[in-house]
Amino acid sequence: MLSQEIRRKFLNYFKERGHAVIASSPVVPHDDPTLLFTNAGMNQFKDVFLGKSARDYTRAATAQKCIRVGGKHNDLDNVGHTSRHLTFFEMLGNFSFGDYFKKEAISFAWEVSTKVFEFPEEKIWPTIFENDDEAFELWKQIVPEKRITRLGEKDNFWAMGDTGPCGPCSELYLDRGPQFGDARNPKEDVTGERYLEFWNLVFMQFNRSTSGELSPLPKQSIDTGAGLERIVSLKLGVDTLFGTDILRSLIAEVETISKRKYDPHNAEFAPAYHVIADHIRSLSFAMADGAQPSNLDRGYVLRKLLRRAVRYGRIIGMQDPFLAQILPRLVKEMGADYPELKNAEARIAEVLTLEEENFIRTLKRGGNILSSVIDQARQSAQHKISGEDAFKLKDTYGFPLEEILLIAKDTGLEVHLEQFQILEKTAREKSRSAQAAHHQLAEENLFKEFLEREGPTVFKGFQATMGTGRIIGLVKEGKFVDKLEIGDEAMVFLDETTFYAEKGGQVGDTGLLSDEHLIFKVTDCKMPFPGVIAHIGTMEKGDLIISQTVHISVDSCRRQTIMGHHTATHLLHWALQEVFGSHIRQAGSLVEPDRLRFDFHHHKSVTHQELRQVEELVNEKIRSNQAVAAYEVPYEEVQKKGEVKQFFGDKYGSVVRVVDIDFSKELCGGTHVHHLGTIGLFRILKEGSISAGIRRIEAVTGKPAEEFMYAQENLLNDCAALIKTAPSKIIETASHLLDENKRLLLEIKNYRRTAIKQTAQELLSQIESLQGISFLASEIPFSGEELGLLAEELLQKKNPLILLLGANIDGRAQLLVRVSPELTKRGVSAVQLIKEIAPLIGGSGGGKAESAQAGGKDPSGMVNAFFKAKESVLQILS
Repeated sequence: MLSQEIRRKFLNYFKERGHAVIASSPVVPHDDPTLLFTNAGMNQFKDVFLGKSARDYTRAATAQKCIRVGGKHNDLDNVGHTSRHLTFFEMLGNFSFGDYFKKEAISFAWEVSTKVFEFPEEKIWPTIFENDDEAFELWKQIVPEKRITRLGEKDNFWAMGDTGPCGPCSELYLDRGPQFGDARNPKEDVTGERYLEFWNLVFMQFNRSTSGELSPLPKQSIDTGAGLERIVSLKLGVDTLFGTDILRSLIAEVETISKRKYDPHNAEFAPAYHVIADHIRSLSFAMADGAQPSNLDRGYVLRKLLRRAVRYGRIIGMQDPFLAQILPRLVKEMGADYPELKNAEARIAEVLTLEEENFIRTLKRGGNILSSVIDQARQSAQHKISGEDAFKLKDTYGFPLEEILLIAKDTGLEVHLEQFQILEKTAREKSRSAQAAHHQLAEENLFKEFLEREGPTVFKGFQATMGTGRIIGLVKEGKFVDKLEIGDEAMVFLDETTFYAEKGGQVGDTGLLSDEHLIFKVTDCKMPFPGVIAHIGTMEKGDLIISQTVHISVDSCRRQTIMGHHTATHLLHWALQEVFGSHIRQAGSLVEPDRLRFDFHHHKSVTHQELRQVEELVNEKIRSNQAVAAYEVPYEEVQKKGEVKQFFGDKYGSVVRVVDIDFSKELCGGTHVHHLGTIGLFRILKEGSISAGIRRIEAVTGKPAEEFMYAQENLLNDCAALIKTAPSKIIETASHLLDENKRLLLEIKNYRRTAIKQTAQELLSQIESLQGISFLASEIPFSGEELGLLAEELLQKKNPLILLLGANIDGRAQLLVRVSPELTKRGVSAVQLIKEIAPLIGGSGGGKAESAQAGGKDPSGMVNAFFKAKESVLQILS
């Protein structure tokens, strides 16, 4: 397959030229709140470009999965109606972090374009930023001057944001020939049809200040991006991206399912095939990387994508769920290079089908909603469909605005567009993450300079909790100082330490920095900047100065429980996959001394039996007392081994640390027990859903697990004592007591029924005649439910009847009024009577003509209420 061939050849080319081939980051950027989805190859290297961190490689190459559906890069509404818009695409790119610059980047791009992509040299047209003479001179050595086009800032100058790293670009265009227009160069080609851009080289060489001033970056970098689908379309000579191998294969699957032939030139039906082929990729890759359709943020966008695909499916006759049927073809085409897709296939199929079924039910209701909206608009003074209704039809029921406008026109109506656009804007803001500034915080700059001056702190705590270290920095109230005194709250930095800094879900260590004259109590340990470990605490004795050597002492008991919980987290992850399947993956974790918390992707509720099975598997492994090994290996080697778990959002260098328990291998930088038996015991405290498709388990190990077990045992003993039996017989005794309780309740119920029948018989003698109509008002010692039963008994014995019953229940009055149906026709209404008399008992009530009731706080007013009701009935009947 051409797409796979080009993808692999591209990466191999750069690997041979010293680039680290880095796996695509997930399309769900868990570590970047500024992004809704990963939308460019440079996203995973943003912190490197910003100087927030460094990698152990200076040049890299990737094939990056990208989704553009929100914010600045939103191609959703164009997909299906243009030849080149996609929501999901692959971006090939090579990067230099202060290594090579323009000359090498241009040379690489030319060689790849002509040797790997095999484009004809004479058809490649480079563009440059209008003022970039350096790039012009470099390109002039490769192509004739006349083929180099200068473009302005809009086209050929890139910036990460309003401030920060930026620089000129050089884009490569391919001339598709005179059949696509008579433009003589890319600048004249306003439609972009003849000269098609396929690669963008960004020369990151400046830093833009808040005033707009450009200053040279200390390390010039390269960021490039070449769209794989566009390159394949040029190679195949097809006019649209939907004619490329992968997308055309998906369209073929849609043809099979719909039993309808695809015609790319049919403007009515072709968009449906395009939308479905594109959206199934975005949905599947997003779900494989941990996202889930929902009503919030990324999930909101995915639900929108799915519903759009379903609506377009109906255009070509697919009334039943169909997206999951296309999934196997997608896995076949792309699963070899993106194994996460294959691993999550079953779960994706299930979620797709559930979402489709829900939306189809919604669509069935939509037809009635549309009729209702049209009728409402016709009756309005403005003859307009409101913005709220138009937005509801689009967002909830899948009607596009164009369709709503057409329906409105056909029925002589208009649409309140201004109101609609306001609601649409609000929805867009809801569906994307808040945009954050890309500039560094002052604190980060502070530690960045410190790191460059002093070097990183060496962590020696994997094997030890004690040691010595030299003070290389002291920070108090946000500033570096030379000395700390008693009472100072500060951060202490050492050249080496055994304190673990909080990261990867594991909390930081606590303990002491000391010598015979001083004590600094460490209450937390964090990493405010990569490589910088801050010991946070209070000076309790003596003074602390720069360059002083101190004894390091981590609270070893606390560390031990943390290690037990961390290793148990790995065991839990393994056990969950054993019980539920390989789609289970970590969505977050917290490792503390007194518990562990593990969030994982799973779309179903979990039964008690399944949790017990997970717990038993973990404890079985703990009893095996297997050794826990940890070692460092090249990341490239790990990428080839599917058995080593990696976590989305984590940044990995060329060398990584593997925690290996034989059956469970994970990349992890945390501290762990050396043998599983050290953990002791594992117990799950609770499990539940925390959001759509994400569940959480809280558990304990060791002593906290024993304490939990004893607490459960004490509860059992207390319950046994309460019902006066042995703990071993508690179920038997409780069952007997429940049966006895049920029998007694039945006896009481039968007794009350007898009492109600007797009371009804006695009350018959109290019935009076008002204008020839039977009337009864009486206060009785019954509860609210029994009032109703008594009323039914009386109405069966005497009909027609106007009946008022009252009761004093725990100091509160309750009234019930019943009127036989034939008497309501004469104007006697139970609800009218109750509203008249309820104030006399200090309350209010309601009901219907035949039955009404009221409650109040003044039972003494009941007699007056009966008199008032009697007067009202006489007035009505007279």
